[in-house]
Order: sequence, then structure tokens, then C-alpha cells
Amino acid sequence: MDKKPSKKKVAIIGGGVAGSTIAMYLSKFDIEIDLFEQGTSLVNGPPICHLHAGGNLYREISDEQCIALLTESIQTAQFFPHSLNIRPTIIAVPEDDRAEASDLLPRLNLLQKHYQKLIEQSKKNEVFGKPKEYFTTFTKQELFEIAKLEPTNQPRSMTEWMIPFAKTTDLEQIKYPVVIVQEYGLSVFRMASTAQLVLSEQSNVNLHLLSRVEKLNKQDNGNWFLSFSNGDAVTNCDFDYVINCAGFRTGIIDDLAQQQTKRLVEFKAAYVTHWNSDFFGKWPEVIFHGERGTPKGMAQLTPYPNGYFQLHGMTEEITLFKDGLSRSSELSSQPKLPEKFINKITNGWKESIQQERTEKAIKHLSQFIASFETASTAGKPLYGAQQIPGDDITLRAATINYDGHGYFRAEIVKASSAIECAKQIAQKIKLNTEINALTQPSNDDVCHLAEQFAIERGYPVELAQTY
Repeated sequence: MDKKPSKKKVAIIGGGVAGSTIAMYLSKFDIEIDLFEQGTSLVNGPPICHLHAGGNLYREISDEQCIALLTESIQTAQFFPHSLNIRPTIIAVPEDDRAEASDLLPRLNLLQKHYQKLIEQSKKNEVFGKPKEYFTTFTKQELFEIAKLEPTNQPRSMTEWMIPFAKTTDLEQIKYPVVIVQEYGLSVFRMASTAQLVLSEQSNVNLHLLSRVEKLNKQDNGNWFLSFSNGDAVTNCDFDYVINCAGFRTGIIDDLAQQQTKRLVEFKAAYVTHWNSDFFGKWPEVIFHGERGTPKGMAQLTPYPNGYFQLHGMTEEITLFKDGLSRSSELSSQPKLPEKFINKITNGWKESIQQERTEKAIKHLSQFIASFETASTAGKPLYGAQQIPGDDITLRAATINYDGHGYFRAEIVKASSAIECAKQIAQKIKLNTEINALTQPSNDDVCHLAEQFAIERGYPVELAQTY
């Protein structure tokens, strides 16, 4: 009698967005998966708030990256349906910016056509509304007229979504046209709860929380030896494949596996504020473009329920940090962040620094929306170290690297790239036939656990709620 072939065994190191998403995708196949995460729960890394369905926040990246981000965002919306905050994003160009607002339009037209093409391939891809409504432009005169309209908490058109912006923004300080585009919000807490609920139900996934990989090396028989600790217990095991999804610590695992590579790591933060904005109606997300790393860096306003807003300011005084970018070396694949940033990641922030930077974020946005100066600090920052493979700081669409000997490296920059990584891994290890259905948990279950995560991690519960 023929012996039944044993299942392929896959180790995924790191339970962030990449590791959790890849585990979810691969669990549909007839393989055994062990997911190792140092923390108490999944998807707890750098701030995520935006689904880059076209990459319109990044003027500096290529059209090819933007198309990749649009395609990947559709996959993410399908994979994490309960994690979306369905509201558009306004893109405005300040009057003193070097670029023209009209410079945005060729790319938007290109993305609109690509979105149309994807929908023609499958109706399921229509997740950001009708293609003709992917983006809309408004003139200065149109915004002055919109500013006269009554606010609404249930916007039903792009014009109604523009009302808060038109009523509060200094319309003399920006160039025209102003664009509103179907780039939605993405809840990191609801992504975390979706991953935790899905993976705990998959019979072929072993989820190891509070577990640290201590040793990793290739054996003569072709397998990977992995040793991990959980409390005082140390466990040794063998795997056919290892997928390094360790986020900003990816280089540590590379060093253990003797897999040398180049990468960047950048410490970044976003700030949680509260603003009494009820009388303006329901807000879209708002972006004021600017030159990264300068005092005129991009300002980003991300809305949540009950008057909570998350802020980015792409200056070294707000979201970016002096000495916050580190590179790998010939001695180690792990970029060495200054100790002050490691300390923030490990032990949290001093309240004085948290307050100071949040106030600077509020002031940065108030250049354009003067009434926002009354906003207040409403919790600790969302922060972490973002990895970027190679040495191109502008890279946003990234996938996997494979050494051909059972070792994968998934270095995503944006959350939406994780599913594309998973698909490429499945192709490389020749997983063709899906045998398990990936059942989505209920929206209520996702939201309930997401709220628990927000509270456990020290954030306002509104950041986990549907907007």
C-alpha cells in the first residue's frame, strides 16, 4: 500500500499584517502552518488607517506602483470586508506647493481606466463604487457654492462629502481643481480581530502567541530547523518552508537564517485627537499635499466616530523623526534604530513628548482648517517602525523575495500588498487546489473583538468602530 505523502509544513514568523494575511490565505490549502508572534495578539504594528486604492497620497511613486496598489486594495477589501471605513478622500494641493493640482489628473484617469478593466474581468472587483465615480473634481467656485449647503451625517454624493471641507478650509490657500477619490479608511483593529477570529478556527493553523524565534538554520536534509521560546518553555521543530514576516525585525530573522539583504527601517507616528466637529457633518479623509521631510510636508486628517481624528504630518517634527531612518549594514541585515525609538516601541512614550508632537500635528493641519486649532490630544500616538526593502525610500508597492531554498521574505510597505505576497508564495510552493473554505466571521464578532483590542492597546474605542 502506498504511503500517503506528508503535508508540507510552513513556519510564518511574525503575526503582523503580512504574516496574518499570508497565514489566512495559505490555510485554504492542504498544508500545516505554524504562526509565531511575540505579542499577545495579531496585527499590532505601525499605524494603518488608509486603503491606498490607487496611491494618490504619493505623488513621487510611479504609475506602475499606483496601479499595483489599486489592484492589491481590491483584494484587501475582499479579504477584510469588515475592516473598511467606506468614505472617500479629498486631495488638495496648497497654493505654495511646487506642483499644480492639474498634475494629479493624468494618473487619476489612468487609474480609473484600470479600475474599469478590472471590473470587466470580474464584477466582484467593483468594491470602490462605479468606475466613473472613482474620482470627481471641484473648482473653486463650486466649493464656494458647496460651502453654503447644509451639513449632513449621511452623505449620498461626492458633493455632500465635500461640505465639511468647503465650510472649514481656507479656499484661497489651495490650488484647483480639488479632487475627491474613492480611497477608503482601513481599521487596523478590525483587521487584527478578523485575522485572530479566522485563524483560530482554521484546523491546519497553529497560532503561537507570546512566542519568540530563537534559532533558525537550514539542515543537511533540506528542512529548516526552528527553535522558539514561550515563557520558560523552548520547543524545537522542523519545517519545509519558512516565511519571514517579522516586520521591522525582519533583519533579525535574516541574520539567524544567514540570509543577507539590504533594507531600510523608518520610525513613524500618527496622532489621536478629538475635535468638536458635529456641526460640519460627516467628514471624508483629507490630504493636503506637501514635500516630505520639510516643514511643508503633507498634512493628513483621518476621521473616526464621535469627533476623533487621526493626524499625520510628514515633517520631522510630527510623523517623521530626525534620525528615524536606518539602513542595514554589511555586518547585519537588521537596520539599527537609535535606542530612543526602540524604547518608544518597547515601553511607550513620555506624556510630554506625546502632547508636544500632537499639538504640532494640530497646528500643522490648522494652517488650512483654522477651526481645527481647538482640537485636543485624545490618547497615545499610533506608532511603529516601517520596513522598506532595498534602499528606495519612495517604494510603496512591495512583495516577496525567495531564495529558492525554502526561505521567503515578505517585506510589505502597505497592508494591501500582503495578499499578493500570499498568492506568489502559493505559486512558488505549488499549491494549486484549495481544500478549505475561508469563512468570514460576522461583522458583530469582528467589531466586538476589535473594540477589546483598542482598549487593551490603550486607544479610544472609536478607532475600532465602523465609520
